[in-house]
Amino acid sequence: MTSPRDLEQLAEIELQREEEEEEEEEEQQRRLPDRPPPPASSTLRPDPSHPYYDVARHGIIQVSGDDKYGRKLIIFSSCCLPPSHQLDHRRLLEYLKFTLDQYVEMDYILVYFHYGLKSSNKPSLRWLREAYGEFDRKYKKNLKTLYVVHPTNFIRIVWNIFKPLISHKFGKKLTYVNYLAELRDHLNYEQLIVPPDVLRHDEKLRAAQDGGPPPSVKTPPARPPLPTQQFGVSLQYIREKNGAAVIPPVMSHTVAYLKDKALRTEGIFRRSARVQIIKDVQKLYNLGKPVNFDLYDDVHVPAVILKTFLRELPDPLLTFRVYNQIQDFLDVESSLRVTRCKQIIESLPEHNFIVLKYLLCFLHMVNTLKENKISEGRMVGG
Repeated sequence: MTSPRDLEQLAEIELQREEEEEEEEEEQQRRLPDRPPPPASSTLRPDPSHPYYDVARHGIIQVSGDDKYGRKLIIFSSCCLPPSHQLDHRRLLEYLKFTLDQYVEMDYILVYFHYGLKSSNKPSLRWLREAYGEFDRKYKKNLKTLYVVHPTNFIRIVWNIFKPLISHKFGKKLTYVNYLAELRDHLNYEQLIVPPDVLRHDEKLRAAQDGGPPPSVKTPPARPPLPTQQFGVSLQYIREKNGAAVIPPVMSHTVAYLKDKALRTEGIFRRSARVQIIKDVQKLYNLGKPVNFDLYDDVHVPAVILKTFLRELPDPLLTFRVYNQIQDFLDVESSLRVTRCKQIIESLPEHNFIVLKYLLCFLHMVNTLKENKISEGRMVGG
C-alpha cells in the first residue's frame, strides 16, 4: 500500500513532468504561424479599498453569476496564482472563506480551472490539508458540485492523498471536466469568467484530440418558440404574444405571489429550489398552463423562477448596449454615481425601462421590509 508520504512525492514528480511537457508544447507552438488569440473573458476589477485587495487583484477567485437553476458560481483559476513568494497563502485562504461566507447559506457551485498550476505557484499540500480542515459543514453542505476543469494525473494523485479525509457524500460532488464545452450542459457558459490562458489550453487539447484544428461545436438549429413561450425569448416577443402586456406574465405572477406570501421570508432570493421543480414550472409557463405555487410548499420556487426568467432573456433587462458602462461604474467618482446611474437607466429602451422599474419597485419593497425587521429586532434586543 502506498504511504501518504510516497503519494506526496509522486504528486510533486507528476507536476514537474506535466510542466516539462507543457514547456515543450509551448516551444513547438512558438514555431508555428501566429494564430489569433481566443476572446478574453471579462474580469471584474476589485476596488482598492477591498479588505483583501492584495489577493483579489490577481483574479484568482471570481464570483461569476448563477447557473441555470439560480445557484451561485464561484471560480478558482490556478493560472492566476502568482509565484508563491509573491502571495501569502494564509491570506488566500482567508479571502476564499470571505468570498464563500457571502453565499454558503444557499446552494452554490465551485468551478476549479486547474491549468496553470505549477511548482512555482502551487500552495503546499499542508496548506490544502489546513484549508480542507477549516471548511466546516456550513461550507460543504450547500456545495452542490465541484467541477474540476482540465484534470491531470497530479489532481488524481492529490485526490487519493485526501481520500481518507473526505466523506463519501462530499466525494460524489466532484465532477471532472475534460473540455470547456462540457460545461455548457450544466452551467450558463456565457457567464463564466474563463482566463485567456485556459481558453488557449482548451483549444490546444481539442486540437490534439483529433490531430487537427479544434472541432467546431455543432449545435442543432433552433426551433421556433411556442406562442406561449416565456423563458428564453425576448421581452418584445412576450409582449406581442400576450395582448401587448407590458409586464411579462411570469414576472407579474411571481411578483404578486411573493408580495402576498414571502415578503417576510428571510433570504428569499438567496436560496435555490429543487432543480426538477424549476424545470417543471418552466415547462408549465412555456406551455401556457396555469401555475399554482401553493402546490410546491416552498416560497423559494417563485423567487428562483423570477431570477431564472430574467437570466434567460436573450438580451438582458439592462441590455448588452450599456454593459460596458455598468462594468465601469465603480470607476465613476462617488459623488457622481447617482447621476450616472440615472443616465444609464434612462437610456434604456422604453419597454426595458418599464419592466426594470416594476422589478426595482418590488425589490425596494423587499428591502424596506428587511430593514424594518432589523430595526424591530434591535429595538427588542435593546
